[in-house]
Amino acid sequence: MNFITINDINAKELEIYHQFREHAFKADGSFVADSPKVVNLLLEENIEVKSILATKEYYDAHETLVATKESAVLYVATKEEMQNIVGHKIHHNVMMHGIRPKQTTIEELDDHIIMLDEISSTQNIGSIARSAAAIGINSYLLPTHGPHPYSRRALRVSMGHISMLKTHLYDDIFTTLMTLKENGYTIFAAEVTQDSILLQDVKLPKKWVLLMGHEGSGISQEILNLCDKVVTVEMVGGIKSFNVGVAAAIMMYQFKNR
Repeated sequence: MNFITINDINAKELEIYHQFREHAFKADGSFVADSPKVVNLLLEENIEVKSILATKEYYDAHETLVATKESAVLYVATKEEMQNIVGHKIHHNVMMHGIRPKQTTIEELDDHIIMLDEISSTQNIGSIARSAAAIGINSYLLPTHGPHPYSRRALRVSMGHISMLKTHLYDDIFTTLMTLKENGYTIFAAEVTQDSILLQDVKLPKKWVLLMGHEGSGISQEILNLCDKVVTVEMVGGIKSFNVGVAAAIMMYQFKNR
């Protein structure tokens, strides 16, 4: 492998790492991932890798895996130099510049889909992706106006497992729900209403979508009117709701294993 030793932390080639923020994306779909666990999982997937910025110790430990990305530029730096590049203290020894894979069309999604309405927390985006991958729900629908699933924190919280899911970003939830229904899906909204079905009583069709709402405001009545069923997790009296990431994991597990 051919390594390029960093002599100038302000070199133009390292610009993407200087923009190491939640939404450091470019028109070409660039993203930055960090930490060995996340980067290593991404290296195992069919994702275009532009470059890796890491310490010599990282390269020595993962030589075989790194070698699979023959076109990637390999920058070597000390941990101190990496911290100077990103502008803050880091607790890892590797970063990766990759290109987001093309999103899956709605028609190519699986029979079981986890869908988000207006989730504002990048951490919840990643948490739900990690649970979905573990449970075996491999299609992920998210709004274009929310946090991107390939943002740094979402990738890290998901441990890179977002890369294992078919993802589609939609513009308009009403149009998207209608399209899904026309394609034979039954839409289940996760919400607490007077007419909610308890999770233990849900009967599932072959094709379904589980829709999760905003962390604070939930799912609006307008959207609920378009859904086929409203489902809630059984809770002890006096407790109003679960964290959306926890609720999604519980419901996905039950939906998948019925």
